[in-house]
Amino acid sequence: MGFKDKFDGIRILTVGRLSGEKGQALTIPILARLRNEGYNVKWYCVGDGELRNRYEELIEEYDINEYYVLLESDINPYPYFKECDLYVQPSRFEGYCLTLAEARVFNKPIVSTNFSGAREQLIDNETGLIVKYDEEELYKAIKKMIDEEELRKKFIYNLKKQRVNNREGLEELYKLTF
Repeated sequence: MGFKDKFDGIRILTVGRLSGEKGQALTIPILARLRNEGYNVKWYCVGDGELRNRYEELIEEYDINEYYVLLESDINPYPYFKECDLYVQPSRFEGYCLTLAEARVFNKPIVSTNFSGAREQLIDNETGLIVKYDEEELYKAIKKMIDEEELRKKFIYNLKKQRVNNREGLEELYKLTF
C-alpha cells in the first residue's frame, strides 16, 4: 500500500518503536526547521510505543501536523521503504538494526546516528552518513542529503553494488521478511 497521500516533495522515513532509545524526539524539531527554511519535505514515522502521545504533542507544538506523520505499526513496512527518498535512523543506541538493513536492501540513501550497529552496516560517506546523536549534527546531515542529489545517487549506486557482493546475506534477509 505505501504512502496514501499525493505529496510531491522529499519523503523521509523512520521505522521503529516510539521510545526514547530510538531517538524520534530529535526528528520533530529537525523537520520543523527544514520546513521553516523552505524545504518541501515530509517525514513519515512507522511505529507505536509509549512516547506516541508525547510526540503528537511535539508535532502540534512545532505546528507540523501536516508534514510529520505518525503511522501505526505496520506488519509490512516495505512499501514505505520502497517509496521513500531518504531513510533516517536516529537511535541513541542499539545493536544490529534490522530497519537499517531493510533500508539498505531497498538502496535508500541513509542518515544514521552513530550507535554501535550503524558502522556494521554503513560506510560513512560511501553508503550513508553517520553522525553523532545530536540534533544539529543530524539536521546538517539530512540537509546535506536533501541538497546534494549527486550524493544520494552515489549512495544508491554503492548500495546496489554492495547488494551484489552480499547476495547470501540478502537471501537470508529475504527469507526472514517475505
